[in-house]
Amino acid sequence: MIIALAAFVLGLILGSFLNVCIVRLPKDESIVFPASKCPKCGAAIKAYDNIPVLSYLFLRGRCRACGQPISARYPFVELLTGAVTALFVHRWLGSPAWLAVSLLAAYVLIIVSVIDFETMMISDAFSLALFLLGMGGSLANPFYEGSWAARLGYSALGAAAGAGFIWGLALLGKVLYKKDAVGEGDIFLMGGIGALCGWQGVITAVVMASFFGSIYGLSLLLLKRADRMSHMPFGPFLALGAAINLYRLVRPEDFFLTLPF
Repeated sequence: MIIALAAFVLGLILGSFLNVCIVRLPKDESIVFPASKCPKCGAAIKAYDNIPVLSYLFLRGRCRACGQPISARYPFVELLTGAVTALFVHRWLGSPAWLAVSLLAAYVLIIVSVIDFETMMISDAFSLALFLLGMGGSLANPFYEGSWAARLGYSALGAAAGAGFIWGLALLGKVLYKKDAVGEGDIFLMGGIGALCGWQGVITAVVMASFFGSIYGLSLLLLKRADRMSHMPFGPFLALGAAINLYRLVRPEDFFLTLPF
C-alpha cells in the first residue's frame, strides 16, 4: 500500500512533466527551458503554483496573474499518470525491467493520446519510441517466450502485424467511404504497439479501441457535438487498448466464451 501510494505521488509529478511535453512538443519547443508559464498571459508560474493537482484546486482552476481559466486537462493528465504509475508498479514490481519498459511506454501513450485529441496528429517520433521500447524490452517481456532471438522475432512480428492490420483497415475504409478512414499516424502507432504487445495484443487492442471509440462517437452524436461524417481521433483508443495489454495481456480467445459442444 505504501509503495503504491508513493508510486501515485511520483506519477503526479511525472504527469506535470507530461503536460509540458504535450504543450511544447507539437510546437517543437524545448521541454526543459524556459520555466512553465501561463498559456494565456505568459506569466511565469511560481513553484508553489505548480504543485500537481493541489495548485489547480487551490487556485480554483485559474491563473494567479491574469485570472483566466486553466484547462482541466492539466490535473486530469496528472491524476491519470499517477493512477497508471501506481497500477503498473503494483502489477510489475517483481519484474523491474519490464516495469520500466511498460511505464515508459504508458507515458508515451498518454502524451500521444492527448496530442491526438487536441491536434488530430500523431508524430512518428512517438511511434518510433514505442517500437524501440518494444524491441529493446523484448528480452524482459513477460508475454514472450524462448531465446533472445525468438523474443526479438515475436516483437518484430507484432510490429509488422500492427502496422499491416491498420494499413488494411485504412485501405478498406478508403474503398468503402471514398476518403481516409484511418490516419497514417495510426498505422505507425500500431506498429509500435505491436512491438510491445505482440500480434495477439494487436488484435485485442484494435477490438478494444473500436469498442471504446464507438462509445465515444455515439456519445458525441447523442450530445449533438458531432455528426456521422465528423472526424474523430482513433489514436487515443488504440493507446487505451495498448495500455490495458501492457498491464495484463488480453488474448483473442479471452473475448469468447467456451461453448459447451
